[in-house]
Amino acid sequence: MHAMTERMHTDFTDLVRERRAELGISLRELEERSIDPEGSGVQAKFGWLSKAENGKSIDTPSLALLRALGAGLRLPLPVLQEAVAAQFLGMAGQALWSHDRSTRILAARIEEMTA
Repeated sequence: MHAMTERMHTDFTDLVRERRAELGISLRELEERSIDPEGSGVQAKFGWLSKAENGKSIDTPSLALLRALGAGLRLPLPVLQEAVAAQFLGMAGQALWSHDRSTRILAARIEEMTA
């Protein structure tokens, strides 16, 4: 797909910026809080946070980085994962749940699927 016809998703960027504003903390404070609680040593650094929040080009965040950011923003990991899927993979609103809600599938172009 050509860049001109692609819809720009900013779900992750918006989530980071808006949640930090809700918490009333600076980027430096967010950096200090954003350490992976599972002990990997991964921390969301100021420069990366600034780029992420301002819509600058960043690599898709790793699971450890998302856990760190979740700790800093006080958000559950699935919330961040869904925002990342929407922004980086174009999978906004494309989750399909099993009847008992035990399984979730993220599918690209789910709207084109038939029952």
